[in-house]
Parts: sequence; C-alpha cells; structure tokens
Amino acid sequence: MPTSLVTGGAGFLGSHLCDRLLERGHRVICVDNLETGSLRNIDHIRSERFEFLPLDITEHYEVPGPVDFVYHMASPASPIDYARLPLHTLKVGAYGTHNTLGLAKFKRARFLLASTSEVYGDPLVHPQPESYWGNVNPIGPRGVYDEAKRYAEALTMAYLRQQGVNTCIARIFNTYGPRMRPNDGRAVPTFLRQALTDKPVTVFGDGSQTRSFCYVDDLVEGLILLAESGVHEPVNIGNPDEMSLLDMAKLVVELTESRSEIVFEALPVDDPKVRQPDITRARELLGWEPRTPLRDGLTATIEHMTGQLRQPA
Repeated sequence: MPTSLVTGGAGFLGSHLCDRLLERGHRVICVDNLETGSLRNIDHIRSERFEFLPLDITEHYEVPGPVDFVYHMASPASPIDYARLPLHTLKVGAYGTHNTLGLAKFKRARFLLASTSEVYGDPLVHPQPESYWGNVNPIGPRGVYDEAKRYAEALTMAYLRQQGVNTCIARIFNTYGPRMRPNDGRAVPTFLRQALTDKPVTVFGDGSQTRSFCYVDDLVEGLILLAESGVHEPVNIGNPDEMSLLDMAKLVVELTESRSEIVFEALPVDDPKVRQPDITRARELLGWEPRTPLRDGLTATIEHMTGQLRQPA
C-alpha cells in the first residue's frame, strides 16, 4: 500500500486530492496548520488509512513511517489570503518547500510541487507554454505569492539536480469546484456567493480579461498522473478553454437563476489580462486533458456552495 503525504491537505485542492488518493488505495497523511484550510473539508473522511497532523511546515517537521509520494500543496492561494499573510506566504514558499523537500529526500519519496500559473505573471506569450519565463512584478501586491512559487520551483529543481530527489512541478491554472470558500476572493466563488444571495456580481475592469477554468476532479487526476510519471520538468495542468470574466459572471447569473445585476469595479494592480495554458506537454507526457464540461462543474459547485451559505458562520 503506497503512502502519500499531502501538505495543505485540509485546503480546497488538498482535500480533494486526499479523497482521490484514498479511493486509489493509498494511506494518506494530511498535514495542515489550518491557516487557510478547514477541518470541514476533511471531516467526511472515515478511513483508517487517513491521518491528520496539525503541523506548521515552515518549521522543521517529521512524519512517522514510510512515505512514497509527497504532494506539496500548502500555500495561501487567494488574493485575500496572501494580502493578509504576505510574510507567511513567502515563508511557506521558502522554508515550507525546503522542509518538505528535505522530508522527501529522507523518505526517498517522489515529490510534487503544486506551483501556479501565476509564475507567468501578466503574460506576453499566449497561450502560456512551460518554456515561457514569465512577466512578473516582484514588488507588486501579488509578488509575495508569485515569487514564493517561482522560488519554490527553483528550490525544487536544485534538490533534483544536486540532491537527487525525485521531483516534479505542476503549474496549476484556475481551478474551481466544491469546498471553495464563499469569501475566497477568487472569481468563481465570489460570483457564486453574490449571485446566490442576489447581491450585485462584481466584475473588475471591463471584464474582458480572460481565465481558463478547470474542474477540481480533472485537476486532481492530472496531479496524480504527473506524480506517478517519470517527468521532472514543469507541466501545465489546467483547462485550455479560455473565457472572459464577464462571460463567466453572466453564466453564473444564468445557472443560479439569480436576480443579481453585474457591476464593474476598478481593476486590481497587476491583474493578469490573459490566462490560458498550453497543455501540449500534459497531453503528450501524461495522456491528460480536462473532461468535465463547464456547466456540469459549475452546477456541482453551486449545489455545494448553496449548502455552505445556509450553514451558520
């Protein structure tokens, strides 16, 4: 029975990854300090093969027994979170990644870094291939997240080249699905929360900026395929179907049958104008591409968030 360690395992992506690994017969060790994760995301798990450890990975930490795979998912990931926790975001990218890579080296485990499309910044190349180095503002308000992930990628490659750790890097594009927090700050949960409560749906700028939205089940499948491959170089994991944020807002209003109006607000600093993955490498090396239609994924997400909004705070 393989053992997988998932840092940030009580977060949105991490909890779905824990579920899928358990379904595949893994023993799963979930590590999370609950700074942005929640026990609600894992309280449905009833398996003797699952263990939760409330640890802060920015400090030295250890886990008992053998580990075959390390999925390093931990990091504040929404603009609200890394604006609130700028130093912690940088520490997770630096110390957290270093400590987790060291653990993977000691356990002789395959290490997957959950990086991000934000390493491309506001891209000058469209769509974005893994060979593109990016256009990132290191001192802007988004810099703490962007540069934390870019540093984590450099650290991961250094451990591969100098220490011989078996590593891989997933560059994750916009992902949505159940368990996103209503006040997460990212586009889909924000639009859904506003539409489900008949509040104005706020679109930044004129809404022409684009994103590519991947359903969480598809994303998790891509992560596992990458971890179980022999690939070391970065691989984009995301949906290549691009749409404007205004179109997404209109679709959310339609699917929720909301009475909300769409209103426009000032564009945040360094907000990317375009975001679309080139997934040629994922298709060729992993045989992976997203399969969930956007309307189906949004319907499942709406159902979950409706339940969330009915729960007491």
